[in-house]
Amino acid sequence: MSRNLYEPRSLLSLPDDIFSVITNLLSPKDICRLGLSCPPLNSVLSSDKVWIVQCDKLGLIPFTALVEWRNGVCSYKSLCKFLVNIRPLIGIWVHQNPELGNVVYVMPGFLSVVGCRIIPQVADGPILWTPVFEILCDHVGSTSFFLHGRERGDDCIYPGLLKSVERKCNVLSLEASCEMTEMPFSRLESDDRARLLDVVTREIGNILPEASNVVFFPRSSSDFEVLHERRLSLLRMYDKRGGLSLRGVNMELDRYLAWPRMDKSQSSLYKLTIEKSTREYGGLWGGTFGWPPSAEKPGGALFLILISYEESKQLMIGTKILEGNSYVCYPNGSAMFIVNADQSSEGIFPFHEGSDPIEVKESFSGEGIANGYGMRLPNWESGSLFVLENGLLVFLWEESREVLTLKRLDLGELLTRGERVNSLSPVSNFAYLTKTYTNVYSGF
Repeated sequence: MSRNLYEPRSLLSLPDDIFSVITNLLSPKDICRLGLSCPPLNSVLSSDKVWIVQCDKLGLIPFTALVEWRNGVCSYKSLCKFLVNIRPLIGIWVHQNPELGNVVYVMPGFLSVVGCRIIPQVADGPILWTPVFEILCDHVGSTSFFLHGRERGDDCIYPGLLKSVERKCNVLSLEASCEMTEMPFSRLESDDRARLLDVVTREIGNILPEASNVVFFPRSSSDFEVLHERRLSLLRMYDKRGGLSLRGVNMELDRYLAWPRMDKSQSSLYKLTIEKSTREYGGLWGGTFGWPPSAEKPGGALFLILISYEESKQLMIGTKILEGNSYVCYPNGSAMFIVNADQSSEGIFPFHEGSDPIEVKESFSGEGIANGYGMRLPNWESGSLFVLENGLLVFLWEESREVLTLKRLDLGELLTRGERVNSLSPVSNFAYLTKTYTNVYSGF
């Protein structure tokens, strides 16, 4: 047998499917360690053929998009470095205030991740959103953090440093460097933290160029050229020495049902746990009151409901994380309903499509929030959750006959096609710390 078959470079001559199987068994850290421990393998393990598999395995963006992202970096290894760093940020982040809901969805942009705030709104029309922050990938896979905000009628960006992101981070904090004191930013008094953030953002803000203020996500292949230019323009404006930073840490958080207890004096966002795909109904749903959906009240408020499970009691909890009313009906984090996943409902679905009954796949008995204001001691009313064959969920309150109709949402797709609106001032745009029961975003 030829000696060449035992040389490291013979790995690259393997058929693509076999090569992918081998490299797919290794993590990025494994590959780096193997390259360091075996210098002859290092050049092979640095090849694009190895690292494109690692990028794809992370599952953050479609394979077809990886090829376009590769055009902006020096190698797939650099791209994988960026994707590994920002992976813990992807998902849904919340803050208690305003009580209508404060939802920031972090999703891939183009060689970037973008934190998008969902604006309380009615269910009709495209979803309304505004950028909160953005993290760009430079040529070698390093991160460039920008806070978004609005001042004196202009959209602005505020460059800073992505300080650290722990692998299982659940708290994301905006901080400013305090060189005059050795005390960590998080231990300063709340008023001092707010003043320091305001001072820093006033000093480092730049007006966002009009050409960089149009497209954030690729909606079609024709957008890639514009997005390449936008990214390069922002990277030219980047300066990590301004004193602003973003930190993602893992903290032990107390919870009330599915809702984390928050330090409302910190400029922080809190990550919500999304159920694994093995939980059939876990995840994010969009809802409106009435049946058929939006028929009784055209332009009805959009509710975002996160369904989670409590393992010990087999409970299914529908937590409100956003509502589109002008004044809050239910505090942020309220459980709109709690049903027993092991207990079928004896209730009958009361609606029809014309003269034909609607097919019900299964139903669960439970309780829904009713009357009174308060998250800790709400009133409850018996009800049933119906799972329809068309994929909708319907919670029916037994006495009041109120109906909440839910449809599973793909926030990434909705935001890509959504309508961008103006931001708040930079610090408030990240986390709104003032308790309020109205829509603070409606005037912007």
